[in-house]
Amino acid sequence: MISTSAKIESLLFFRGEPISKNDIVKLLKITSTECDDGIRELEACLSERGIVLLKRDDDYSLGTHPELGIFFEAIRKEELSKELSKASLETIAIILYRKRATRGTIDYIRGVNSSFIIRNLLVRGLIEREQDSNDARAYMYKPSFDLLQYLGVNTVEALPNFAEYYKTLMNNASESAVNEPAS
Repeated sequence: MISTSAKIESLLFFRGEPISKNDIVKLLKITSTECDDGIRELEACLSERGIVLLKRDDDYSLGTHPELGIFFEAIRKEELSKELSKASLETIAIILYRKRATRGTIDYIRGVNSSFIIRNLLVRGLIEREQDSNDARAYMYKPSFDLLQYLGVNTVEALPNFAEYYKTLMNNASESAVNEPAS
C-alpha cells in the first residue's frame, strides 16, 4: 500500500504547481490530520535529497534543495541563452492567441503535460502567471510585456491574423476544456 506521504509527493509532482492543504485533502480523500502526518513524513524523507518540500502559507510545492542554487543558476543561464524549442513556441502561441490560458487548457490543446515548458517560459519572463478568477485553485498564463515588446506589438490583437486564430481557438475549444474569459 502506498503511504500518504508518497501520494502527496506524487500529487505535487503531477501538478507541478503549488497546491493548498485543503486541495490535497480533497484530492487524496484523506483527513486533515492524515495530511499533516503525510507532509511531516515527506519533509523528513526529502531532508537529505535534492528535492525539498516548499511551504508558503497553506500551499505546498516541490522544489530543488537550496544548497544546489549555484548549480542550477548556471544551468538556468545556459537555458535562457538557448533558442526556444518547438514546444515552447507552441505554448507561447496558445497563450498569445487565446490572450490567456490555464495549464489545463494548454495541456489539452497540445495533448501533453506542459508544466516544464510553462516553468521555463516563466523563468525567461516571456509569460506571467495570475490567479484564475473562475477557479482559485488554478492559474492563468498570459503574455508578458517583455514578450510583446520582443514581438514588436503593443497588444496581442496586433499579432498577424489575430482575429482569425483567436476565433478558431475559441470556437474549437472542447466543451470539457476550460474556457477562459477573453479579457
